[in-house]
Amino acid sequence: MLFKYKVVDEKGVNKEGSIDAPSKDVAISGLQRRGLIVLSIKEEGEQKSLLHFSFFNKISMKDVVILSRQISTLFEAQVSALKAFSMLASNSENKLLQIKLNQITDDLQSGISISGALAKHDDVFSDFYVNMVRAGEESGKLSQIFSYLADYLDRQYSLTSKTRNALIYPAFVIVTFFVVMGLMFVVVIPKLSAIIEDSGTSIPFYTKIIISLSDFFVHYGFVVVIFLVIGGIWTWRISSTERGQMYLDRMKLSIPVVGNLYKKLYLSRISDNMDTMLSSGIPIVRAIDITSTVVGSQVYKTILKEVADGVKSGLSFSNSLQKHEEIPGILVQMVRVGEETGSIGNILKTLALFYKREVDDAVDTLVGLIEPVMIVVLGFGVGILLTSVLVPIYNIAGSIQ
Repeated sequence: MLFKYKVVDEKGVNKEGSIDAPSKDVAISGLQRRGLIVLSIKEEGEQKSLLHFSFFNKISMKDVVILSRQISTLFEAQVSALKAFSMLASNSENKLLQIKLNQITDDLQSGISISGALAKHDDVFSDFYVNMVRAGEESGKLSQIFSYLADYLDRQYSLTSKTRNALIYPAFVIVTFFVVMGLMFVVVIPKLSAIIEDSGTSIPFYTKIIISLSDFFVHYGFVVVIFLVIGGIWTWRISSTERGQMYLDRMKLSIPVVGNLYKKLYLSRISDNMDTMLSSGIPIVRAIDITSTVVGSQVYKTILKEVADGVKSGLSFSNSLQKHEEIPGILVQMVRVGEETGSIGNILKTLALFYKREVDDAVDTLVGLIEPVMIVVLGFGVGILLTSVLVPIYNIAGSIQ
């Protein structure tokens, strides 16, 4: 249950906020443990809070990046974990994040470790994040680990955003094109075709095709819409299954240009994850398993699971990677060099930077190609459509004169 409260802190400052607890007494107890004097507390409707927090207060990756930097700064200033999370909770502008941080503060107050408290919120903190924090607790380098995490998440956020933004423009143009073409087939062409047919002049073959397509969309357009809706629902359903995700991911990787872009993105993510975890002292098998859960592709997740099994059975990391054609030879060779020289962490960092530059170059190339190609394709399509209809009308006008 969610409770909205008004309290006074140790400095006498009035504050308001929300806390999630199984009962009102537990909520009051949690607030008092933080040194707060409770002025009022009341339960918020579960349905209302769920709607409010789910749709208007999502926790983005950028929020987690900022949070990680703030935690690192506070730890470097020798602020205790309990005090750090309590301060961050009271100053958070994101209400959902504030609730999460308050719950983490309560868990720390009850003696749970930082990694254990974070692990309860797997919708915000991934397995990778939690294991990195656990490694920081074991090594006594928590401030450094949170700084690493902030840098890592910032790189991933930047890379993913750049890739996504590069694909938004062509998707928008394509959708706009089909909408315009649909309106022309349903609204414009039927009126023009009536003029052409009433004139009694001979109609060219290509114009008859366009008119027939227009008649089809006018009379059976709703059937097309129904099939598109069913297709969208079917795609959404299969994407929620492991087998469906595997199929869609393989299809995405097979698309010319775009597939190569995603492949480099996943390889960059794998290299970056492995470098960050191995540098923090996490065993290689555990690092591979964790990376498989956050790589973002069912194809590469399956590959990494098989690689982890190979390493467990006694194979080297490079030999396990070599069995999969989706892993480039240069990556395998560089990992092998890292194993032989004992500098696999530096090699993986180099690979992560290499594939990041490859993604940047691929995005720039894609953006540079998309605009002229789209203009040519769309212009060609619209040109054929207009020519098919306007030429007969021009002939009619000429015959009248």
